[in-house]
Amino acid sequence: MRPLSNETAEQKLQIRDDIIAAVLLMGFAFFINRGIEIKGLYMDDLYLWSCYGEQSFMEYVFPMGSTRFRFLYYLAAWLELAVVGTHINWIVPINILLNGFLAFFLYCLGRRLSGRSLPGFLTGILFLLSRMSYYQIGQMYGLMETMALWMAVGILWCLYVYLNDKKEKIWYFHSACWLYFGICFVHERYMALLPLFYLVLILRGRFQLRKWLRPAIAFAAVQVIRFFTIGTLSPAGTGGTQVADTFSLGQAVKYAFSQVAYIFGINAGPEHLNGLTWADTPFSVKLLVYGADAVLLVFLCAFLVTVVRDRERRRRCLSNAALFLTFIALCIGSSSVTVRVEMRWVYVSYAAALLFLNFICGVLAPGAKKADEPFMPFRRFGLGDGKAAEKKTMTAQSAGDSAEANFLAQHSPAPVFRKEKREGAAVFCCAGFLLYLLLMLPAENFFRDHYENLYLWPNQTRYNSLAEETYGRYGHEIFGKTIYIIGNSYEMSDFTAETFFKVYDPERKAEGTVVQHIDSIYEIGLVTDQMLVLREDPEHNGFQDITRFVRDLKLDVEYGLYDDGWLDEESSFHVLAGQTGTVSLTFMYPGVLSGGEETEIYVDGELYQTIPVTENVYYAQIQAKAGQVLDIQVKNNFYMQNAQEQRGETRLATLVEIAAD
Repeated sequence: MRPLSNETAEQKLQIRDDIIAAVLLMGFAFFINRGIEIKGLYMDDLYLWSCYGEQSFMEYVFPMGSTRFRFLYYLAAWLELAVVGTHINWIVPINILLNGFLAFFLYCLGRRLSGRSLPGFLTGILFLLSRMSYYQIGQMYGLMETMALWMAVGILWCLYVYLNDKKEKIWYFHSACWLYFGICFVHERYMALLPLFYLVLILRGRFQLRKWLRPAIAFAAVQVIRFFTIGTLSPAGTGGTQVADTFSLGQAVKYAFSQVAYIFGINAGPEHLNGLTWADTPFSVKLLVYGADAVLLVFLCAFLVTVVRDRERRRRCLSNAALFLTFIALCIGSSSVTVRVEMRWVYVSYAAALLFLNFICGVLAPGAKKADEPFMPFRRFGLGDGKAAEKKTMTAQSAGDSAEANFLAQHSPAPVFRKEKREGAAVFCCAGFLLYLLLMLPAENFFRDHYENLYLWPNQTRYNSLAEETYGRYGHEIFGKTIYIIGNSYEMSDFTAETFFKVYDPERKAEGTVVQHIDSIYEIGLVTDQMLVLREDPEHNGFQDITRFVRDLKLDVEYGLYDDGWLDEESSFHVLAGQTGTVSLTFMYPGVLSGGEETEIYVDGELYQTIPVTENVYYAQIQAKAGQVLDIQVKNNFYMQNAQEQRGETRLATLVEIAAD
């Protein structure tokens, strides 16, 4: 049997390591996000669903005349909703899966940049651990942020490879241009990345007009499409605002500094946007964050020392640093021009900062990967230009040095250390990266424990509870019922009341399902099978189903009255009068009257009325005080002939319908 070459064996080991890393990252993604769930939609998510439920595919994906034109995201959202259907609880697992794949993508990039698997793996863990993931996991709209983050990092990586590759692989530059065009139709905020292309072209040092025109053409195409679809070039701000109307330079600078602080673990904003302000953060947690920042400072100092000492490769090193830092700055700038800063917008800058840290590790300690090997995720599975790259690998180094060459050794400004120094630097980088994780792990977990203070969290919790207490308990039986909710401190909008339950109907209609808010149970009559009664529970940000309690309170049966309305010859029950104090009884005898039949009604032990039964349907009305509990007894001197069952001690006599308004 022919033995495997060292290269083939290394590739198989790397595939094994990548599979293990993918499994561990995905497992950690589900573990760290345990407890987050979506059972009911509200606000932006509910509006997005309502458009899906009421519009055609073309109207949904290409919303002409809307304030935003994000057709790539709307296409992905349409596909997601088509898969999810009425299973709203699937949204969070889908979000976690996507974030897990994104973490694996960052692991692959980090491994390439650092030259080692451990820093790349820790990058994936830190990315998943970050408190900034709250929106991407806990909202259906999180798919938009995930897509944008993935594409933005893709632009960064393509430009990095293009900048560092000696043979100037133009395909990566073209790919970055296409990703830029696409990301502008996922979230228009990333139009701000345009200067990044020209930075890379300047750093490459050669002026070619066609290359300079490509990003400009992509940008111009985006603007033309936006103008003809939404009628303006000005990007919309958050919360229904317009950037042109709310922009303030001083405020933008302030927000930019706050985003830098977020990247370094400091919550530099109000509680409703980050869960807990930095001023309210315990000193022990602050020490952890300061310790982690000190680790980053050591990395930065070591990087600067390396750059100063290595004059020959200094320019390339600074060029790459400029690429990463400019990308982060542009992302921060694009998120600082509106009326507030949300942590979800800082997530992409944080991911880029983690990759920059991997780059620093690769500069300080070049790894042992093959030369000329830019990230191509499908190479190991026989796709892409694997054979050509394999030939380049064999000729890039001498036989003795090939095992020590890596991507950074040829394409980055890192000096090639002696083996002993390189091993020591590798230990320093891996230990420093691990220490940073160990310091941030309890800090990030602490901030995650305060998600309930985020502006969107209480409402999501409430509507999860509403879904649990209605559809989760009764299923499709809720359709066609009137759902009474005592209180409206949550200020449920008419749109939410009309749309919320349509989400669970395969026909997207929920016909006959009505939500009404009441102040007390006295505003409704006796509880029927076509009613549900809930109460708000502000202490727990939820709802409580009190249908059975209200039914029993309104009508407490001692004997002789059954749920289907049948009365025995003798029956006794208690009725709670409503606001008017009027209790109405409608009797129906489904048999043949022979004459002499009578019904006696006793109220609080005294005979209130004797009714001669001359017709099959007859009525009685009792007047009491509002909110008064009446002890009613009904005695019939007849019974239902040929009845096939007897439920109580006496025989079935007649049917009754009770109303207490």
